Amino acid sequence: MDMPVIESPNIRMPRLGLGTWPMKGAECTAAVESALSLGYRHIDTAEMYGNEEAVGLGLAGAGLPRGEIFLTTKIWNDKPNGAAIRTAFDASLKRLATPYVDLLLIHWPSPELDLPDALAGLAAIRAEGRAKAIGVSNFPPKLLQRAIDQGVGLACLQVECHALLDQSKLLEICRANGMALTAYSPLGKGKAPDEPALQAIAKKHGATAAQVALAWLLAQPGVAMVPKAASPARQAENLAALDLKLDASDLAAIAALPKDRRFVNPGMAPDWVNG
Repeated sequence: MDMPVIESPNIRMPRLGLGTWPMKGAECTAAVESALSLGYRHIDTAEMYGNEEAVGLGLAGAGLPRGEIFLTTKIWNDKPNGAAIRTAFDASLKRLATPYVDLLLIHWPSPELDLPDALAGLAAIRAEGRAKAIGVSNFPPKLLQRAIDQGVGLACLQVECHALLDQSKLLEICRANGMALTAYSPLGKGKAPDEPALQAIAKKHGATAAQVALAWLLAQPGVAMVPKAASPARQAENLAALDLKLDASDLAAIAALPKDRRFVNPGMAPDWVNG
Protein backbone atom coordinates (compact mmCIF):
# COMPACT_ATOMS: atom_id res chain seq x y z
CA MET A 1 0.00 0.00 0.00
CA ASP A 2 1.34 3.38 -1.02
CA MET A 3 -0.13 6.14 1.17
CA PRO A 4 -0.81 9.27 -0.91
CA VAL A 5 0.07 12.59 0.68
CA ILE A 6 -0.87 16.24 0.28
CA GLU A 7 2.18 18.41 -0.10
CA SER A 8 2.29 22.20 -0.01
CA PRO A 9 4.78 24.76 1.30
CA ASN A 10 3.05 24.59 4.70
CA ILE A 11 2.17 20.91 5.15
CA ARG A 12 2.88 17.31 4.18
CA MET A 13 -0.04 15.17 5.29
CA PRO A 14 -1.17 11.59 4.58
CA ARG A 15 -4.51 11.69 2.79
CA LEU A 16 -6.17 8.96 4.85
CA GLY A 17 -6.09 9.10 8.63
CA LEU A 18 -7.88 7.75 11.67
CA GLY A 19 -10.53 9.88 13.32
CA THR A 20 -10.83 9.15 17.05
CA TRP A 21 -14.09 10.88 18.07
CA PRO A 22 -15.94 9.65 20.16
CA MET A 23 -13.62 6.81 21.25
CA LYS A 24 -12.09 6.99 24.71
CA GLY A 25 -9.89 5.03 27.06
CA ALA A 26 -8.69 1.54 26.21
CA GLU A 27 -10.87 1.36 23.08
CA CYS A 28 -9.21 4.49 21.69
CA THR A 29 -5.69 3.34 22.59
CA ALA A 30 -6.28 -0.04 20.94
CA ALA A 31 -7.73 1.60 17.83
CA VAL A 32 -4.70 3.88 17.43
CA GLU A 33 -2.28 0.98 17.89
CA SER A 34 -4.24 -1.17 15.43
CA ALA A 35 -4.44 1.57 12.79
CA LEU A 36 -0.72 2.26 12.97
CA SER A 37 0.06 -1.46 12.70
CA LEU A 38 -2.08 -1.65 9.54
CA GLY A 39 -0.21 1.22 7.89
CA TYR A 40 -2.06 4.38 8.92
CA ARG A 41 0.29 7.26 9.64
CA HIS A 42 -2.22 10.07 10.34
CA ILE A 43 -4.11 10.28 13.65
CA ASP A 44 -6.69 12.96 14.46
CA THR A 45 -7.75 13.98 17.97
CA ALA A 46 -8.85 17.10 19.88
CA GLU A 47 -8.88 18.60 23.35
CA MET A 48 -12.67 18.29 23.45
CA TYR A 49 -12.65 14.57 22.63
CA GLY A 50 -11.26 13.75 26.07
CA ASN A 51 -9.04 11.09 24.54
CA GLU A 52 -5.66 12.76 24.00
CA GLU A 53 -4.09 10.71 26.78
CA ALA A 54 -5.48 7.51 25.23
CA VAL A 55 -4.19 8.57 21.81
CA GLY A 56 -0.76 9.25 23.31
CA LEU A 57 -0.70 5.78 24.82
CA GLY A 58 -1.60 4.33 21.43
CA LEU A 59 1.20 6.24 19.75
CA ALA A 60 3.67 4.98 22.35
CA GLY A 61 2.38 1.43 22.15
CA ALA A 62 2.76 1.31 18.38
CA GLY A 63 6.51 1.70 18.78
CA LEU A 64 6.98 3.78 15.63
CA PRO A 65 9.42 6.68 15.38
CA ARG A 66 7.51 9.89 16.16
CA GLY A 67 8.59 11.40 12.86
CA GLU A 68 6.67 8.75 10.91
CA ILE A 69 3.31 9.75 12.39
CA PHE A 70 1.22 12.79 11.44
CA LEU A 71 -0.71 13.91 14.53
CA THR A 72 -3.46 16.53 14.59
CA THR A 73 -5.11 18.05 17.65
CA LYS A 74 -7.59 20.87 18.03
CA ILE A 75 -8.18 23.54 20.69
CA TRP A 76 -11.79 24.01 21.83
CA ASN A 77 -13.80 27.14 21.07
CA ASP A 78 -13.78 28.49 24.65
CA LYS A 79 -10.18 29.64 24.12
CA PRO A 80 -10.72 33.04 22.44
CA ASN A 81 -7.15 34.34 22.18
CA GLY A 82 -3.52 33.38 21.86
CA ALA A 83 -2.82 33.18 25.59
CA ALA A 84 -5.74 30.83 26.24
CA ILE A 85 -4.80 28.70 23.23
CA ARG A 86 -1.21 28.41 24.47
CA THR A 87 -2.29 27.26 27.93
CA ALA A 88 -4.67 24.68 26.45
CA PHE A 89 -2.07 23.47 23.99
CA ASP A 90 0.52 23.00 26.74
CA ALA A 91 -1.97 20.69 28.46
CA SER A 92 -2.71 18.85 25.20
CA LEU A 93 0.99 18.10 24.62
CA LYS A 94 1.30 16.71 28.14
CA ARG A 95 -1.70 14.44 27.64
CA LEU A 96 -0.41 13.30 24.24
CA ALA A 97 3.08 12.75 25.73
CA THR A 98 4.72 14.19 22.63
CA PRO A 99 6.99 17.22 22.15
CA TYR A 100 5.02 18.47 19.14
CA VAL A 101 1.99 17.95 16.92
CA ASP A 102 2.08 18.02 13.16
CA LEU A 103 -1.08 20.11 12.85
CA LEU A 104 -2.77 22.37 15.42
CA LEU A 105 -6.28 23.67 14.68
CA ILE A 106 -8.82 26.00 16.23
CA HIS A 107 -11.69 23.51 16.59
CA TRP A 108 -14.71 25.82 16.14
CA PRO A 109 -15.09 29.58 15.77
CA SER A 110 -17.04 31.43 18.45
CA PRO A 111 -18.43 34.98 18.74
CA GLU A 112 -15.77 35.66 21.39
CA LEU A 113 -12.88 34.61 19.15
CA ASP A 114 -10.22 37.30 18.76
CA LEU A 115 -9.17 36.04 15.35
CA PRO A 116 -5.95 38.05 14.86
CA ASP A 117 -4.68 37.31 18.37
CA ALA A 118 -5.66 33.64 18.21
CA LEU A 119 -3.93 33.12 14.88
CA ALA A 120 -0.86 34.98 16.12
CA GLY A 121 -0.85 32.58 19.05
CA LEU A 122 -0.93 29.59 16.70
CA ALA A 123 1.88 31.08 14.64
CA ALA A 124 4.02 31.59 17.77
CA ILE A 125 3.54 27.92 18.72
CA ARG A 126 4.57 26.92 15.20
CA ALA A 127 7.65 29.17 15.40
CA GLU A 128 8.69 27.30 18.53
CA GLY A 129 8.49 23.99 16.62
CA ARG A 130 5.76 22.61 18.86
CA ALA A 131 3.29 22.56 15.95
CA LYS A 132 4.64 21.87 12.49
CA ALA A 133 1.60 23.41 10.80
CA ILE A 134 -1.47 25.39 11.87
CA GLY A 135 -5.02 25.79 10.64
CA VAL A 136 -8.69 26.06 11.51
CA SER A 137 -11.75 23.81 11.64
CA ASN A 138 -15.43 24.47 10.98
CA PHE A 139 -14.83 27.95 9.54
CA PRO A 140 -17.40 29.06 6.91
CA PRO A 141 -16.16 30.70 3.69
CA LYS A 142 -16.10 34.38 4.72
CA LEU A 143 -14.47 33.69 8.09
CA LEU A 144 -11.96 31.35 6.45
CA GLN A 145 -10.99 34.09 4.03
CA ARG A 146 -10.61 36.55 6.91
CA ALA A 147 -8.35 34.07 8.67
CA ILE A 148 -6.25 33.56 5.55
CA ASP A 149 -5.97 37.33 5.15
CA GLN A 150 -4.20 37.52 8.52
CA GLY A 151 -1.18 36.19 6.64
CA VAL A 152 0.04 33.63 9.18
CA GLY A 153 0.37 30.78 6.67
CA LEU A 154 -2.59 28.55 7.45
CA ALA A 155 -2.02 25.02 6.15
CA CYS A 156 -5.35 23.26 6.55
CA LEU A 157 -9.11 23.57 7.03
CA GLN A 158 -10.92 20.64 8.67
CA VAL A 159 -14.64 20.48 8.01
CA GLU A 160 -17.50 18.04 7.45
CA CYS A 161 -17.16 16.87 3.87
CA HIS A 162 -18.63 13.87 2.06
CA ALA A 163 -20.54 12.81 -1.04
CA LEU A 164 -23.81 14.24 0.34
CA LEU A 165 -22.56 17.75 1.20
CA ASP A 166 -21.28 20.38 -1.21
CA GLN A 167 -18.12 22.01 0.16
CA SER A 168 -16.91 23.29 -3.22
CA LYS A 169 -16.77 26.91 -2.03
CA LEU A 170 -14.47 26.07 0.86
CA LEU A 171 -12.40 23.78 -1.34
CA GLU A 172 -12.00 26.54 -3.89
CA ILE A 173 -10.71 28.93 -1.20
CA CYS A 174 -8.33 26.28 0.15
CA ARG A 175 -6.90 25.46 -3.26
CA ALA A 176 -6.47 29.12 -4.14
CA ASN A 177 -4.42 29.60 -0.97
CA GLY A 178 -2.34 26.43 -0.93
CA MET A 179 -4.31 24.88 1.93
CA ALA A 180 -5.34 21.26 2.39
CA LEU A 181 -8.91 20.37 3.32
CA THR A 182 -9.40 17.51 5.79
CA ALA A 183 -12.83 15.89 5.62
CA TYR A 184 -14.29 14.74 8.91
CA SER A 185 -17.37 12.49 8.87
CA PRO A 186 -16.31 11.48 5.33
CA LEU A 187 -19.02 8.80 5.32
CA GLY A 188 -21.72 11.30 6.31
CA LYS A 189 -22.23 9.76 9.76
CA GLY A 190 -22.72 6.40 8.03
CA LYS A 191 -25.45 7.70 5.71
CA ALA A 192 -23.42 7.96 2.49
CA PRO A 193 -22.94 4.18 2.13
CA ASP A 194 -26.74 3.78 2.26
CA GLU A 195 -27.10 5.67 -1.03
CA PRO A 196 -28.18 3.32 -3.87
CA ALA A 197 -25.87 5.14 -6.30
CA LEU A 198 -22.83 4.37 -4.13
CA GLN A 199 -23.99 0.80 -3.60
CA ALA A 200 -24.31 0.29 -7.36
CA ILE A 201 -20.78 1.63 -7.93
CA ALA A 202 -19.49 -0.60 -5.14
CA LYS A 203 -21.06 -3.68 -6.74
CA LYS A 204 -19.49 -2.80 -10.08
CA HIS A 205 -16.00 -2.61 -8.54
CA GLY A 206 -16.34 -5.44 -6.02
CA ALA A 207 -15.92 -2.90 -3.25
CA THR A 208 -18.03 -1.58 -0.37
CA ALA A 209 -20.14 1.56 -0.54
CA ALA A 210 -18.00 3.07 2.25
CA GLN A 211 -14.90 2.51 0.12
CA VAL A 212 -16.64 4.25 -2.78
CA ALA A 213 -17.44 7.27 -0.58
CA LEU A 214 -13.80 7.52 0.50
CA ALA A 215 -12.50 6.96 -3.04
CA TRP A 216 -14.69 9.83 -4.21
CA LEU A 217 -12.93 12.13 -1.72
CA LEU A 218 -9.55 10.75 -2.78
CA ALA A 219 -10.44 11.77 -6.34
CA GLN A 220 -10.65 15.42 -5.16
CA PRO A 221 -7.18 17.04 -5.26
CA GLY A 222 -6.04 18.52 -1.97
CA VAL A 223 -8.52 16.60 0.20
CA ALA A 224 -7.57 14.35 3.13
CA MET A 225 -10.00 12.42 5.32
CA VAL A 226 -10.17 11.02 8.85
CA PRO A 227 -12.90 8.37 9.11
CA LYS A 228 -13.46 7.02 12.61
CA ALA A 229 -13.01 3.26 12.83
CA ALA A 230 -12.60 1.30 16.05
CA SER A 231 -12.20 -2.24 14.72
CA PRO A 232 -9.18 -3.48 12.75
CA ALA A 233 -11.57 -4.88 10.12
CA ARG A 234 -13.21 -1.49 9.50
CA GLN A 235 -9.83 0.24 9.55
CA ALA A 236 -8.57 -2.20 6.90
CA GLU A 237 -11.72 -1.67 4.82
CA ASN A 238 -11.17 2.08 4.84
CA LEU A 239 -7.49 1.67 4.01
CA ALA A 240 -8.37 -0.46 0.97
CA ALA A 241 -10.22 2.55 -0.49
CA LEU A 242 -6.76 3.79 -1.49
CA ASP A 243 -6.69 1.09 -4.19
CA LEU A 244 -10.15 1.87 -5.59
CA LYS A 245 -10.10 4.07 -8.69
CA LEU A 246 -13.45 5.48 -9.75
CA ASP A 247 -14.10 6.09 -13.44
CA ALA A 248 -15.77 9.09 -15.04
CA SER A 249 -19.24 7.54 -14.95
CA ASP A 250 -18.84 6.76 -11.23
CA LEU A 251 -17.79 10.33 -10.48
CA ALA A 252 -20.69 11.70 -12.53
CA ALA A 253 -23.19 9.53 -10.65
CA ILE A 254 -21.87 10.75 -7.31
CA ALA A 255 -21.79 14.36 -8.51
CA ALA A 256 -25.50 14.04 -9.36
CA LEU A 257 -26.45 13.18 -5.78
CA PRO A 258 -28.08 15.95 -3.68
CA LYS A 259 -25.33 17.72 -1.75
CA ASP A 260 -27.32 19.44 1.00
CA ARG A 261 -27.08 16.95 3.88
CA ARG A 262 -25.13 18.32 6.83
CA PHE A 263 -24.92 15.96 9.81
CA VAL A 264 -22.75 18.00 12.21
CA ASN A 265 -24.54 21.23 13.02
CA PRO A 266 -24.53 21.97 16.79
CA GLY A 267 -26.18 25.03 18.23
CA MET A 268 -22.85 26.86 18.45
CA ALA A 269 -22.13 26.32 14.75
CA PRO A 270 -21.40 29.38 12.63
CA ASP A 271 -23.61 30.65 9.83
CA TRP A 272 -22.41 28.18 7.20
CA VAL A 273 -23.54 30.35 4.27
CA ASN A 274 -22.92 33.92 5.39
CA GLY A 275 -20.42 33.47 8.23
